[in-house]
Amino acid sequence: MKKSWGKTIKTILGVLVGNLVLSFAVAAFTVPNGIIMGGATGIGLTISHYFPVNLSMIILAINAVLFVLGAVFLGKKFALTTIISSFIYPIFLSMAQSIPGIDKVTENNAMLAALYGGVLLGIGIGLVVRVGASTGGTDILALVLHKWFHVPVAVFLYIVDFSVLGLQMLFSDSEQILYGILNLFLSTVVLNRVMLLGKSQIQLFIISDKYREIRQKVLTDIDAGVTMVDIETGYGEQKQQGVLCVIHSRKLYSVKEAIQEIDPKAFITITQINEVRGRGFTMEKLRYDELNQNKNGNMG
Repeated sequence: MKKSWGKTIKTILGVLVGNLVLSFAVAAFTVPNGIIMGGATGIGLTISHYFPVNLSMIILAINAVLFVLGAVFLGKKFALTTIISSFIYPIFLSMAQSIPGIDKVTENNAMLAALYGGVLLGIGIGLVVRVGASTGGTDILALVLHKWFHVPVAVFLYIVDFSVLGLQMLFSDSEQILYGILNLFLSTVVLNRVMLLGKSQIQLFIISDKYREIRQKVLTDIDAGVTMVDIETGYGEQKQQGVLCVIHSRKLYSVKEAIQEIDPKAFITITQINEVRGRGFTMEKLRYDELNQNKNGNMG
């Protein structure tokens, strides 16, 4: 029960903080400099250009319509994870735009606005997506189209976003368009980094005649888990075992030094992996020495 409540609170906080950052980025950098952007905000910017309507009210109306569409076609569970973003973002945006001087943070410097705006947009959206929620808006439209036509969601996301960007290109100058593309690129890169923050690890695969010593060293001195893989050497056709282990990047130097001490000729491949789940990472770790003590105690 406590775990369920903890997860719910974490999700709500992630959505609130993410939308707060997102709102500040749009109010401080995107809107004041006329930088084009995708999503419901981009549609709102297009409508507000032709009609004198408050931007946050337009986005609220767009999100409300898309939220109903998502609730009908994507189900109750999706609606629950999207409802906060759909309605809190326009409120946060309205509050951010009312801050005195917020539209002059990067006055007459569109490049700086595109850089800071892109980074903050990526952080804001990343915080929301990281907790398993959605920012709502045109994401919902892409998911509904995916359900109808069974084409990958990413394809529809690009189609929708570039269509929205295209609408803004009709009344934007070349610099605003180029800064908008830069903004979109940066936000995508940062979004991916935020989603994987703290989850990426280093994977090593070690091939050596002294695999037993290396296994023992990694288990006891480095305190990292290992998996032994049956292999056959290509040149000598000898049966032996390779040592596979996943470690945090901070331990990489220690592991390499330990391996070099045992076998300077060891063959090592090092790969960065995006996410690791399971014992020792997303579950409680069991220490090798404790396992040995329990094993010996049971045998005695």
